[in-house]
Amino acid sequence: MANPYAVDSALAALVLFAASLQWIFPDEGGERLTPVGWFLGAATAVPLVWRRRAPFATAVAVSAATTAQGIHHAPPPDVMYGGLVVLHATAALSGPAQRRLMLLGWLIGVSVTIDHKEGADPYKYAFQLLGVVCAYALGVLARVQRAYATELEDRARRLERERAADTERARAQERSRIARDMHDILAHAVSLMVVQAEAGPVVVRSDPARAEAAFDAIATTGRDAMTQLRRILGVLKEEEGGASAGRLPQPRVSALADLVRQVAASTGLRIGLRASGEPRPLPPDAEVAAYRVVQEALTNTVKHAYASSAVVELDWTREALTVTVTDDGRGPVPGADGGHGLVGIRERAAACGGTAEAGRGPDGGFRVVVRLPAAVDRQAALG
Repeated sequence: MANPYAVDSALAALVLFAASLQWIFPDEGGERLTPVGWFLGAATAVPLVWRRRAPFATAVAVSAATTAQGIHHAPPPDVMYGGLVVLHATAALSGPAQRRLMLLGWLIGVSVTIDHKEGADPYKYAFQLLGVVCAYALGVLARVQRAYATELEDRARRLERERAADTERARAQERSRIARDMHDILAHAVSLMVVQAEAGPVVVRSDPARAEAAFDAIATTGRDAMTQLRRILGVLKEEEGGASAGRLPQPRVSALADLVRQVAASTGLRIGLRASGEPRPLPPDAEVAAYRVVQEALTNTVKHAYASSAVVELDWTREALTVTVTDDGRGPVPGADGGHGLVGIRERAAACGGTAEAGRGPDGGFRVVVRLPAAVDRQAALG
């Protein structure tokens, strides 16, 4: 962005040059520029260097110099260049009282100056007064435009802060839901470890093989629990209200067929369920995440996509399960941030070591793709 002082200095030089032309190149029989006249012309231009730092003081100085210039010269300047500039600056930058005072002063001053000129005609009045009014009006428009731009910037910043706060609240709520789900998973793991640990000493002498299997089970369960604990340390939140009763069994991938049927029956949406590859064991948190991801994606389809059909695809590989939900709706809305649903899907996937992507499908509509690591991939990482 250009330096405002450099711009104002260049403007002052341009006004001085324009104000000098009438006397440097006078009409036939016109009066040439005198040293005093040039000094007064310079006095209408030089103060413009400070027009942004002190708009009203600059306007007063230029107004006084313009009045003196009009009295000194016969005739006065054809165009009051410096005056038009300061009127614009005053209207754009000064307070209401200063703006009105300056406009009134210039209207009176121009009228009186032209009235004292011999042979003044209505066209001269109209030209000079119209110039004053136009300069002032352009300054008002500049002030309104600047205020509007500032308001838009402030509104954009407020919206950005609100969007960030909404996203953070959505993340916090999803993390709280993840913590509640993981509570059951970890409670199950710890319960198994306790049962096996209590049984091991009892059979260690009578049935060493059984005791060894019990201790192996403890080790396996403990490693899996530790993996899950490390992953969710950053997202566990204190359970709201401390309620822990009435918990239902955690949903699994095998329950997706029932979910699809339920959504299709209740909404009339045509939903297909396809699977490829050989199903493999998933960690408990990934089982829950796969179910919740499909549930949330179908919910978004019903609520926002205006779709008539959707497809849920499960692609099993040795390392991971890839869940893809595609609909034939309107697709992503330009400028939208995806809402809380997609935030929750990403948090779900990240909490169990997976990834999530969302956007326009290859044939239009909306597509969600989530990759969740299989148990064998996690065992390899532990080994």
